[in-house]
Amino acid sequence: MVPLSVLDLVPIGSGSTATAALEHSTALIQRVEQLGFRRYWVAEHHGMPGIGSSSPAVLIAHLAASSSRIRVGSGGVMLPNHQPLVVAEQFGTLEALHPGRIDLGIGRAPGTDPRTAAALRRGTDPLGADDFPEQLTELVAYFHGDGPVLAVPAVGHQPDLWLLGSSGYSAQVAGLLGLPFAFAHHFSGQNTMAALGLYRETFRPSGVLAEPYSMIGAAVLVADTDAEARRLALPGALQFLRLRQGKPGLVPTPEEAAAHPYSDEERAFVEERLAGQVIGAPDTVRDGVRELVERTGVAELMVVTSTHGGADRLRSYELLAAAVTPARI
Repeated sequence: MVPLSVLDLVPIGSGSTATAALEHSTALIQRVEQLGFRRYWVAEHHGMPGIGSSSPAVLIAHLAASSSRIRVGSGGVMLPNHQPLVVAEQFGTLEALHPGRIDLGIGRAPGTDPRTAAALRRGTDPLGADDFPEQLTELVAYFHGDGPVLAVPAVGHQPDLWLLGSSGYSAQVAGLLGLPFAFAHHFSGQNTMAALGLYRETFRPSGVLAEPYSMIGAAVLVADTDAEARRLALPGALQFLRLRQGKPGLVPTPEEAAAHPYSDEERAFVEERLAGQVIGAPDTVRDGVRELVERTGVAELMVVTSTHGGADRLRSYELLAAAVTPARI
């Protein structure tokens, strides 16, 4: 098996709080570090009551200080939402605090609505995803002291840079620049193989990589039985359904998810969502994960697990490690 990593959205459950969710994430990074996971990334989301990862740089500082060996980073920072100078200063500071442990995963899509993006950047310009190459070039320049102004302490403290994507555009940019590439298979599975193919076809060796290095994010949930895993996975699917309906909310309890009055259309959406995930007992998930890795040919697998309760989420990662990499327990 390839190395395992974690993508954390800091899920906030119904009846719980952001404080509790952040405490669960702190406990989770400490446990997965013990289990031998390679890296721990947090995602940038805004205006979503059930996701507590709106400020990756702040959260990374806390998580890196709460651990000692595991790499910590962003999965990712949505560059169109921020001035490159600010990102360079934030992640230069993180790298100076935790040398050799910080990853800067960069996304091209704004990932939010125009009103939120304008509030983030304090301007009324369009979201600017098409300006991504220019923004990326400026960001990297700050770490080398070649930016329009001096970014301290970014100069000499560049974290490992990754490009993230859910389509082919970022895959090609990552390939042309010779950077590692992470694909969002967990919500764009239909584009996975095409994007990975584009990345490998366009890859040019660089000072960073001599050959392509790809990773995918996959939704995985492990429990003692297949039925229990599905019961724990249903709340995340319902939360995603509500998001698509324009009604983002907290992660419901398993009981709330089971009692929801699904229409036929909603039921079909949820079933399709669950079918794209690796869910089940340890043996079921082991086989599913192996098939996914072999089919995609990735060098690393980043696992995102959404449950209502933090204890169930932590247990899922423990069972996954035991099923896939038992020597690391």
